[in-house]
Amino acid sequence: MEQGKIRLKAQAPEAVHTALNAHSPLTRQLLFARGIVDEVSAEKFLNPNYDEHLHDPFLLTDMEKGAERVLTAMRDGEHIVIYTDYDCDGIPGGVLLHDFFTALGYTNFENYIPHRHREGYGFNAESVQGFIDKEAKLIITVDCGITDHGAVERAQASGIDVIVTDHHEAGDTLPPAHAVINPKRDDAYPFKGICGTTVAFKLVQAILMLGKEKGEITLKDGWEKWWLDLVGLATVADMVPLVDENRVLARYGLSVLRKSRRPGLQHLIRKAGGSQKHLTEEDIGFTIAPRINAASRMDDPEDAFHMLRTQSEEEAGAHVFHLEKLNNERKGVVASMVKEAKKRLLQSIEVPAVIVMGNPEWRPSLVGLVANSLAEEFKRPAFLWGRDGKDIIKGSCRSDGKISVVALMEHAREAFLTFGGHHASGGFSVSHDAIHSLQEALIDAHTKSGSEIIVPGSEAYEVDTTIAFEDITDSFMNDLEKLSPFGMGNPKPLFEIRNVIPESVEVFGKAKNHTKLRYRSTRGRHEAICFFKLPHEFDRTPEVGVSHTLVTHIERSYFMGRIETRLRIVDIV
Repeated sequence: MEQGKIRLKAQAPEAVHTALNAHSPLTRQLLFARGIVDEVSAEKFLNPNYDEHLHDPFLLTDMEKGAERVLTAMRDGEHIVIYTDYDCDGIPGGVLLHDFFTALGYTNFENYIPHRHREGYGFNAESVQGFIDKEAKLIITVDCGITDHGAVERAQASGIDVIVTDHHEAGDTLPPAHAVINPKRDDAYPFKGICGTTVAFKLVQAILMLGKEKGEITLKDGWEKWWLDLVGLATVADMVPLVDENRVLARYGLSVLRKSRRPGLQHLIRKAGGSQKHLTEEDIGFTIAPRINAASRMDDPEDAFHMLRTQSEEEAGAHVFHLEKLNNERKGVVASMVKEAKKRLLQSIEVPAVIVMGNPEWRPSLVGLVANSLAEEFKRPAFLWGRDGKDIIKGSCRSDGKISVVALMEHAREAFLTFGGHHASGGFSVSHDAIHSLQEALIDAHTKSGSEIIVPGSEAYEVDTTIAFEDITDSFMNDLEKLSPFGMGNPKPLFEIRNVIPESVEVFGKAKNHTKLRYRSTRGRHEAICFFKLPHEFDRTPEVGVSHTLVTHIERSYFMGRIETRLRIVDIV
């Protein structure tokens, strides 16, 4: 279809339309594309239920053991350390446990978040001595710990029990903790896709259930639902698949976020010009999460922690102001890095098939953002590296959409100390000696691996269905919203609109780096936009008065008090 650039997804057969006849034809097609072909599955997907569709936390191996240990610590007044990762999964999880203990009136605990640049990722052994000095008796990790054997060993040997709550892949052996709670450690739990904050939430659920059973906890039933704002935030931000119970937690999490009483979130959303009442997964991905992550990328992750934790309007405002400043600084530093990288690339005789570039002065926490920019502009995979505070060379990579970066790294595995990721992005570390030959190794792998590194389906856009402007009604938008929130595992529906003629083609934004097209149909005017892409960068350059085909998402936008339906352009062909 359309010069091979557009492929229409398989259309729902008559039997599926019959089985799902309670829904609109559009909904039936979108459900079919997600593998949902009967009314029971459709009802569960469209109307996820908190009380019916979540899995029992005690199905997680070691959950009862972990929950019992926390109850013992509280009963005996032990000092508890909540040790969390520094990103937008670990930090909400740390706030959740903070709020949990606070709600129970338990005060003998502390939150600890390692410094990204100085301490690095994970539960590190150096920090344990500080916990020994404070006479801690229990450490609960959030979103880390599953591969940190040394730190766990040291803590346990010093008389501090460790409960690891994590969701990352386990190694060949588990750390010698008192309890290891991770859906990926075995096949006991029915869904492996939950994020780190959700594992911590499961622990909270289990503690509440056991504690109430023993008569040791009197917290009002259902109170934990107020912490779903943190669970929903982390679930969307960490880009775990929004299926199974993640769909339940994201849907309910967004509902709680829209009425969250956290002054920090309220300040942050207002400052970004958003609407808390109409908050979407897009707002988490593009507004909230970047500012939380900016804290650890640029400064101290505790700034983001306190922004979410505080009940003080004044303190919340100060933290949001600081995070906004850090986020702007982050944008400036990344822009400078991108400029340096492009200058170096353009000095080359030709841009190589795989871009590999670094600078010992670059922060590893920022190179992924630079890699993303280069991969988009130069249409090839980009591997960028920097050096952290421990003199370790670390990097991030991004795909051009066609090449799987994790498959590419698999084909050049000898060049790396460690690596991981998925088709679109990944991370790696390299020895000081091997960094000089990394580009050669990756280009060699790219040349020799052929189709083995191609992302399936990347040669064409797979659209859900073909529509016309006249189809975009309130009813159409309501049907789309029933399938939200969108993300990994539940992609935003993609549409093809053929033979449309723009009446204007504009660039907008402070840096004039976004595209806006306007069209007219029998339903009135339609606006289509694309951020960080100029008209000439599409497959076909749009021209006023000249027909083309739009590949687009369609969304309701809430900004500066206005609600509007707009098209978010993916490509023009």
